Amino acid sequence: MPTFVGLIMKENTHPESYRLVVFKDMSNDDMFLTRSTVETKETIQWQDGNEYPLYKLDISSTSHPFYTGKSKFVDTAGRIDKFKKRYEKSNK
Repeated sequence: MPTFVGLIMKENTHPESYRLVVFKDMSNDDMFLTRSTVETKETIQWQDGNEYPLYKLDISSTSHPFYTGKSKFVDTAGRIDKFKKRYEKSNK
């Protein structure tokens, strides 16, 4: 049975510029604070009264159907109509 006691990790493989960042799910306004190296231009005041960088997400685990078990209606009809109109124009 192999043992991993003497494993040597590569040095300088992970960034050292981790800081606290607020991630906001724009589909349901859920927010969470975690450490990240993501670059942001906006900030937000968090529940603890401190201001943190803000990163906006289109979807997160609090809104994704896989994690919530709920399907979300997506306006595909409008997209399909737009595609058909463009396709009709190119065929004429």
